[in-house]
Amino acid sequence: MSVVRVALTQTGWTGDRESMTALHEDFTRQAAAQGAQVICFQELFYGPYFGITQDPAYYEYAESVPGPTTERFAALAAELGIVIVLPVYEEDQPGVLYNTAAVIDADGSYLGKYRKHHIPHLPKFWEKFYFRPGNLGWPVFETAVGKIGVNICYDRHFPEGWRTLALNGAEIVFNPNATAPGISNKLWEIEQPAAAIANGYFVAACNRVGAETNEYGDEAVAFYGSSYVVGPDGNVVGDVASSTEAGLIVRDVDLDQVREVRERWQFFRDRRPDAYAPIVAP
Repeated sequence: MSVVRVALTQTGWTGDRESMTALHEDFTRQAAAQGAQVICFQELFYGPYFGITQDPAYYEYAESVPGPTTERFAALAAELGIVIVLPVYEEDQPGVLYNTAAVIDADGSYLGKYRKHHIPHLPKFWEKFYFRPGNLGWPVFETAVGKIGVNICYDRHFPEGWRTLALNGAEIVFNPNATAPGISNKLWEIEQPAAAIANGYFVAACNRVGAETNEYGDEAVAFYGSSYVVGPDGNVVGDVASSTEAGLIVRDVDLDQVREVRERWQFFRDRRPDAYAPIVAP
């Protein structure tokens, strides 16, 4: 398969878990009706972005992976013949919690999961209260649409993860986010294209949109959407999504471009891992 139709979601918090889940089921049906073969949801898709506060009540959103949500969307994936990247709040055991994305193949089979490695702890992004750092490496999943990997939100600021995914064979890397305006805006524009160029693959980045005032009132931040897909040449595929409106974006990516760009630049031939020891020094 050379050309793959990719879908991304961006939406605000509906106010309850079930309606948020049902909304993403509807997004998936819309995407499949438009011919999409793979869809990625925004970070922690079925809840609010609870990193705004430090409140143990939000531990209730955690569940096993695989578990109820993966099973529900596995059935939908099999029905529609679509690959799903499913960001879930994972409970490995009581008190052991991760920011996770499950990957479900187009036949409904659960392929595995990625756990977010880099956990921020900043005003209104108090994630160390909720998550342990990921410990499963950077897996690449063999799916019906090709080899895909996942980086979650804050992970995108660290080039080592992007490179590891490339070395593991990724052709498309999905990057679900909950990213708010401020100093991050310029990074949002630059980091994904830079990662795509440096590593010779497609990056598909989705972000929440709107302020979750129905959960946090005046404390809410306004997520800026702007989801997009970028190719290994650094060019955005189609348009960047709205910065204010919820919706679904669907884009076609040609995986033959991965080979074309890598053979042009030969970054993998010329890299010098023997010289990079300081990168992993404590």
